[in-house]
Amino acid sequence: MKNETPDERELRFEELMRESARAAADYDAAEEEIDHGAAQELSERQALRRVKGFSTQLQDISEAEYRELQLERVVLVGVWTEGSVESAENSLAELKALAETAGSEVLEGLIQRRDKPDPATYIGSGKVIELKEVVRSTGADTVICDGELSPSQLRQLEDKLKVKVVDRTALILDIFAQHAKSREGKAQVELAQIAYLLPRLRGWGDSLSRQVGGRAAGGAGIGGRGPGETKIETDRRRIRDKMAKLRREIAEMKVSRDTKRQERRRHNIPSVAIAGYTNAGKSSLLNKLTDAGVLVENALFATLDPTVRKTQTPEGRIYTLTDTVGFVRHLPHQLIDAFKSTLEEVSGADLIVHVVDGSHPDPSEQIRAVREVINEIGGAEIPEIIAINKADIADPEVVMNLLRTEKNAYAFSVRTGFGIEGLLHAIEKSLPHPQVEIDCVIPYDRGDLVSAIHEHGEIISELYVEAGTHIHARVDAGLSQAIAAVVTPATSGE
Repeated sequence: MKNETPDERELRFEELMRESARAAADYDAAEEEIDHGAAQELSERQALRRVKGFSTQLQDISEAEYRELQLERVVLVGVWTEGSVESAENSLAELKALAETAGSEVLEGLIQRRDKPDPATYIGSGKVIELKEVVRSTGADTVICDGELSPSQLRQLEDKLKVKVVDRTALILDIFAQHAKSREGKAQVELAQIAYLLPRLRGWGDSLSRQVGGRAAGGAGIGGRGPGETKIETDRRRIRDKMAKLRREIAEMKVSRDTKRQERRRHNIPSVAIAGYTNAGKSSLLNKLTDAGVLVENALFATLDPTVRKTQTPEGRIYTLTDTVGFVRHLPHQLIDAFKSTLEEVSGADLIVHVVDGSHPDPSEQIRAVREVINEIGGAEIPEIIAINKADIADPEVVMNLLRTEKNAYAFSVRTGFGIEGLLHAIEKSLPHPQVEIDCVIPYDRGDLVSAIHEHGEIISELYVEAGTHIHARVDAGLSQAIAAVVTPATSGE
């Protein structure tokens, strides 16, 4: 490997990326330079493959049967209730990308036109017969529905199709479970999974219907005795206890994140959150702007743990950029609730850089889905920049339409570097301005104050005069008081 030519190394890298590419855009990280640790993590993630007979399960929550994923050869099915046929097809194409990210082989995709999903079987009894024939002819072992199914719909479909049935929510949760790396991320995913599984709890035959209570519950021990608690009720109680434990753990881990955020606010360091649809190029943009070395993978939900990096404007003003988890249409509410502490990096930001995949068939729908989540977490009033990525391969008419319809929109390409300087200038221009304007001469022996103004203020002009540094700038109230205590305002003669 060490004797490879640059061309051979590039070819080998592109082959590796093609093997892992499971989403619509096929280039996002093809030429990104990542550090050794990120490269190793990417290699390890791509080396993971589903093994037949194994499944994704939660441990130690109950003895009851629950939905377990074993995604291998799948058929997709969606119900088109509103919008255009292109919108319905885009939604199913996204479901295909999700399924492939989870490690599945997609064999067939079907869409049914209905006013609303069938309350019993999601697609209606007649279509169930047709779907069963498709499953039989393709040899599929799993059906994935493009929507969140009720527990009764899941059971009905499984009973009729005789294969595993998984809905969109369970699929997204499974991808999160595969990609979670940090302790906090794993706890958040587990909490979301349990919240999803709780109403779908079921067991083997009558074993969960037996009542225990009073002296008959002696084997259950303390906490298991009662006036007639069934086994499934006991299991549900144990799951709720587990959820409470996870929430406590997440709250404890949140303290450290809050402390760092409060420290930045105390020093008046502006924060910029890079948000957007999954696989739009958020991590690539952070790497381009800060050399962060964040893992970049051409797959959905490659980033689950937020990464904060410090950078500065050409004038020396410091601010932070945060890479956040990607959003998707119909993002499960369980995930939003569980990832509240992570999503606070978005809702607590001073500016949101909303990255959009300009090459996507329907970028406007992606913008709508992301804003829906941002509004839900309380970020509706935060200033926003629309950053249209992949302009080098996008339809120029689509990009121009977005630039015309979206306020404060900029087109760029992480891959080629086109438009990066303009976007960076827009970010720096949109940072919140300090409120207090100062015009004074700071003695040369107080260089610490000059440095503080550069770091936390906004320089309008700076001159070196005999008495010291003549600075015209905007600063926060605390720094202006510290300056006023040691200097006098500049006079017209200076």
